[in-house]
Amino acid sequence: MTTLSPRAPAARVSRLSWPLYAYAALGEFVLLYPLYALLFEASGLSVAQVSSLFVLWSLTSVAVSVPAGAWADVVPRRHLLAASPLLAAAGFSLWLLWPGYPAFALGFVLWGAGGALSSGALEALVYTELAHRGAADRYARVMGRARALDVAAVGAATLLAVPVMAHGGYPAVGAGSVAACVLCALAALALPERRAPGPDAGGEEPSGYREALREGLREARSHRGVRGAILLVVVVASFWQMLEEYVPLLAADAGVPTATVPLVVLVVWACITAGGLLAGPASRLPVRTLALLLGLAAPAIALGALWGGPPGWVLLGVGFGVCQMAEVVADARLQDRITGPSRATVTSLAGLGTDACTTSAYLLYAGVFALVGHGGAFALFAVPYLVAALFLGRGGVRSAPATGL
Repeated sequence: MTTLSPRAPAARVSRLSWPLYAYAALGEFVLLYPLYALLFEASGLSVAQVSSLFVLWSLTSVAVSVPAGAWADVVPRRHLLAASPLLAAAGFSLWLLWPGYPAFALGFVLWGAGGALSSGALEALVYTELAHRGAADRYARVMGRARALDVAAVGAATLLAVPVMAHGGYPAVGAGSVAACVLCALAALALPERRAPGPDAGGEEPSGYREALREGLREARSHRGVRGAILLVVVVASFWQMLEEYVPLLAADAGVPTATVPLVVLVVWACITAGGLLAGPASRLPVRTLALLLGLAAPAIALGALWGGPPGWVLLGVGFGVCQMAEVVADARLQDRITGPSRATVTSLAGLGTDACTTSAYLLYAGVFALVGHGGAFALFAVPYLVAALFLGRGGVRSAPATGL
């Protein structure tokens, strides 16, 4: 288990953490998030066309994530992290300058590719830099705060988008989104990065792209602990993130007035944010305790979705918050187990699995919803967390000598 140690004062970590937190917040402070579907509709796109854009977005991320991860093991990772929001900004600019299906499709390709550039690169940079500073044991705390800021930034952008849209329309919303992306890129360039080889950095660095890709795939294939950690990340991350997108529809289906739906979403977001902030303390828990909490998240999600009403929304949010917390801890375990030189490549495999699993879950959700409704669908898609809890509790992810996990 990753534990916190007094040997790394906060001052040694702040040189990394503050640019990281700025990067996390600015990367999600996109005013277009709650409005781009309306932009597509206003431009004359059909529901089928909008759905095809989302599929294109997901497929781009799936196709690019592992190659981008291998690239991040060869070139400076902070450069890729800076390019990521700039590609998104280019896509948003296309949407506003030439609204129409071709520009929307190209924008999603750019956005998906940008997201893939950071898949693996961010986690690898943060873990390696913390290891250089003798603070690898703080990874869960630092990344938990970053994930909490992700959620908080989305909520803040959603709230701010309403008055900005009312006063300046799509041009103002788009300009604000592009500006946030540019500032996010600058925050990435402020991240410290040392790539000198050493035991904490995973040994000698790959000499080229093919070697990085080969080494990463070899470690994921041959190292049982790494395989188990990747699988745990995929299962824990995929389903709750997919279900979160359907919370507004779940609330509306439960009879919540349209004007009140944002309050339900806000309650859920608050719990998810708390889950990220609790990832650091959770990383010190015994494995069986964490498995128990993850197992309890499943009935919390199911009962909250089926119950509805204020208690139900809180229960649902608590379930999602535990999943967010467990996702960060699972990622920390994966980083602890990677010993080879291709850290970003291995991490990107977890991102690939998560994207592929989430995309499949989106496709399955429509069929499940048609049979049992939103509440029943939430309950069924919470079942994998019982399986993950059993896997974790029975020692499916073996202990790492350095952490006692």
